[in-house]
Amino acid sequence: MSDQLTFTNPVTRFPEITPPKQDQPEPGLDAELIPGTDRGEESYRGTGRLEGRRALITGADSGIGAAVAIAFAREGADVALNYLPQEEEDAQHIAGVIREAGRTAVLLPGDLTDADFCRRLVEDAVEGLGGLDALVNNAGRQIAVESLEEIDEQQWEDTYAVNIHAMFRITQAALKHLPAGSTIVNSTSIQAYQPSPTLVDYASTKAAINNFTKGLAQQLAPRGIRVNAVAAGPIWTPLQVSDGQPKEALPEFGKDTPLGRAGQPTELAPAYVFLTSSESSYVLGETLAVTGGSPTP
Repeated sequence: MSDQLTFTNPVTRFPEITPPKQDQPEPGLDAELIPGTDRGEESYRGTGRLEGRRALITGADSGIGAAVAIAFAREGADVALNYLPQEEEDAQHIAGVIREAGRTAVLLPGDLTDADFCRRLVEDAVEGLGGLDALVNNAGRQIAVESLEEIDEQQWEDTYAVNIHAMFRITQAALKHLPAGSTIVNSTSIQAYQPSPTLVDYASTKAAINNFTKGLAQQLAPRGIRVNAVAAGPIWTPLQVSDGQPKEALPEFGKDTPLGRAGQPTELAPAYVFLTSSESSYVLGETLAVTGGSPTP
């Protein structure tokens, strides 16, 4: 497997996958996903771009969040990992990879639908890392439902609680700790621009994240805190098999992109590294699309 710095054909850098129909209870585990994902354990090579940084990443046990955590550690950052208690197996694996890179991993399990936990999470991250200068709001909830009538109040509220309310609460709590030069990167999606009919609630939260990112970036710019977002295309993660996609759609997942394949989590990581590093010092309010070529506005 080539790393992210090697000259390769993007069509064939990772294999085209045809996932079998499968189901995991929400939130899902990378450890049980078929086929497994590439989160960068073998394919991400750091160059010291985040040396000495201290980052809190939500949803960091699996998928995109795990890939970002590995990349940050390989780039020299210490990382606090938030995840649900049910995801402990995946989180322990990622913490081990971080520690193998010689960096600190702070494990902070908890439910982001709990407002008090969101605020306590920030304080625990600051204590465990000795400060905070990078925040990645990545945790997300995605449940596919065929019709609006089938979305019950609890699903709607839980999706917004994780995807929007937690981001607001965590960011608000973090601001008193973030010095000039700090960064915030929010995870959004191509769903903000091309909403699937089965993901009305999820897609609408991603559009809101785009708007929140652009508004907050302008507000915090004079304080020297940069805010940006990464919009993911179809990335193979446990989110897809824990009711994030209709089961019958799984074998064709990602094949409608111009590259003809689903993305791997590690392919998102360089975007988060760039937006967190000083290399992007003049980039604020940007939504960086990593979509396999599917166009965004």
